Amino acid sequence: MDRDSQSRVVARLRSAFRSGVTVPEQFRLTQLSNLLALVRENEQLILDAVHKDLAKPKFEAVLSEIDIVANELYHAIDNLSSWMQTNYVTKNLATKVDDAFVRWEPLGVVLIIGAWNYPLQVILIPLVGAIAAGNCAIVKPSEISTATESLLADLIPKYLSQDCYAVVRGGPEETKALLENRFDHIFYTGSQQVARKILQAASVHLTPVTLELGGKCPCLIYGRVNIATTARRLAWAKFFNTGQSCVAPDYVLCSPETRDALLPALRKVLEDFYSKEPQKSPDLGRIVSDGHWTRLVELLGKTRGKVVLGGENHQEDKYIAPTVVVDVEESDVLMEQEIFGPILPFLTITSLEEGIDFINRREKALALYVFSEESSVVTTVMENTSSGGFCSNDGIIHMCLPTLPFGGVGASGFGCYHGHWSFETFSHRRGCLLRGWALERINGLRYPPYREDSLSWLRWTVSGKKTSCTLM
Repeated sequence: MDRDSQSRVVARLRSAFRSGVTVPEQFRLTQLSNLLALVRENEQLILDAVHKDLAKPKFEAVLSEIDIVANELYHAIDNLSSWMQTNYVTKNLATKVDDAFVRWEPLGVVLIIGAWNYPLQVILIPLVGAIAAGNCAIVKPSEISTATESLLADLIPKYLSQDCYAVVRGGPEETKALLENRFDHIFYTGSQQVARKILQAASVHLTPVTLELGGKCPCLIYGRVNIATTARRLAWAKFFNTGQSCVAPDYVLCSPETRDALLPALRKVLEDFYSKEPQKSPDLGRIVSDGHWTRLVELLGKTRGKVVLGGENHQEDKYIAPTVVVDVEESDVLMEQEIFGPILPFLTITSLEEGIDFINRREKALALYVFSEESSVVTTVMENTSSGGFCSNDGIIHMCLPTLPFGGVGASGFGCYHGHWSFETFSHRRGCLLRGWALERINGLRYPPYREDSLSWLRWTVSGKKTSCTLM
């Protein structure tokens, strides 16, 4: 789609928004219900598309592409009426007889740019929030996940209002051209490198932006732990979607003793999960592209750590075995950037304080995980670190709750979504004060000519301090 065609799409959606068609609750509910039908009625097509893009197993695809979106839709449909309610606020004496409230108003025409690793989820969950908040929306799926991109371009116009929602396809050049248009909000999921370009483009129109990025999510294991359970949960969180998750544990911090206990447990777990020949396992996906496969294999070739599990790879199949690397130093190549693949480095620490200090020296991650049977350890880590999200004794699970905000902080992004948080992201909170004609005696205190006694009384009427006095 060329620049002119993109501009016409934006103009069409802006005209629809200005008509007010997206504002009524019933319209929003109808579109949300239609989106739910899109997901439910095309489950097999979705499964086929994400398998073609990532060789994603059906089990993982159902959980991370279909059900997570459907659950967001059920949650939004059930709660939309309450979300849209006007919120009345407390008042001072000067506004006692007036109405003061916050209205939730749609922003306008928003742009949602998705990523390739969860190509359906990261487009449709933000879209749920955009629709619920009463916006028109353009979605730009990742061109890397070509099968899912094509499927969304085919299905969305069939299920949603074509006047209010559109799909734009293309690569970096088309995205660059699209960003030249003025939007009322841009929601981007992807890399920090591209995020900087998004921000530069948005600054031209002073467009607000939500960035869902990533980073190196630490996993701190300390104190008493159930080794077998820790190994299962850690391996599942890390190697789900072949490690291509922005919230996957990126590296492990633990004592040498814990590491030595975990390694045989991880070996057993990986054989249980994927058999002794994981390349033949139907439950292990593939790396998304040749370029990403090459990047990961080069990391394994450059690391000064020791590969103790996995490491096997096959370029034509875009396969890399679940891999564990030990004796990794902070300066190692594996610690320079988010790995985004099935490679798990282990670094050792000698105290909890050392682990916390290590985490705090680095950029804030999208998620932080701590495994420990000691609640004091969990609390200490939670209260002395910062990250987008936090989960103890498991991984990834926290992002499945629509009642929790999901988003980054610092270099891992800003803004959040899921559930009501999506509704807030795509809404303007409009503060409103409806004044009547009463209490003009109080209003008279603010009119010229100004007097010291009037100022004293006026300050008292707008004071936030509680008082038992009443001004008549």
